[in-house]
Amino acid sequence: MERDLQVKLINYLKNFITDGRWETINAVLNQRTDYLTVVLEDIYQPHNASAVLRSCDGFGIQNVHVIEKQCEFDASSQVTLGADQWLDIIKYNAPDVDNTISCIEALKQKGYRIIATTPHEKESDINDLDLSQPIALIFGNELNGFSESVFKHADGFVKIPMHGFSESFNISVSAAICLYDITTRLRNPDLNIDWELSTEQKDTLMLQWLISSIKAGEQLVEKYLREEGNS
Repeated sequence: MERDLQVKLINYLKNFITDGRWETINAVLNQRTDYLTVVLEDIYQPHNASAVLRSCDGFGIQNVHVIEKQCEFDASSQVTLGADQWLDIIKYNAPDVDNTISCIEALKQKGYRIIATTPHEKESDINDLDLSQPIALIFGNELNGFSESVFKHADGFVKIPMHGFSESFNISVSAAICLYDITTRLRNPDLNIDWELSTEQKDTLMLQWLISSIKAGEQLVEKYLREEGNS
């Protein structure tokens, strides 16, 4: 959709929401980022999948990449509480290919550094992770961790410092800790990192969110386009 039309639709649809809702959408949009993205490989517990999505929304992560190999990604609406409708979820589940490699290659082409989270690799702590390049943070399967493909093709590994008898946190807890640490540092003005979405990205999301916020959003868009075409 052309940007001029997007802007016209935004100005049209904003008349159907409250001023408070409009302010909330703008506030959330201004904190959204795709400088950091999350990759979930073969997550099989709906509760974990949903909790990670809620954390992504809460910390301002817009894009979540879901790799389905042995397990179909199933997020429980009772846990997400609607958070998933505000995110862009990209799934990799093509038959007869290694979807992990497909995902990693696609992200590398976009300039992401692929970082896998694990308690076993002796790499940097999460709070020492270099943020000078966009990061794709991979979380593996609850039982087996990430696959051999991640091990071979990741650019680096990070761990959360542990000081107890347990060697790792639950994946949803791990994701929340990692996202809090990284997004807090990203937003530190002293680091001067360009983490915000572009104006074009914000317009696209604004239109999506307005449609989702209005009960008859899709119908209003169709009505506007019909009338615009006849004018």
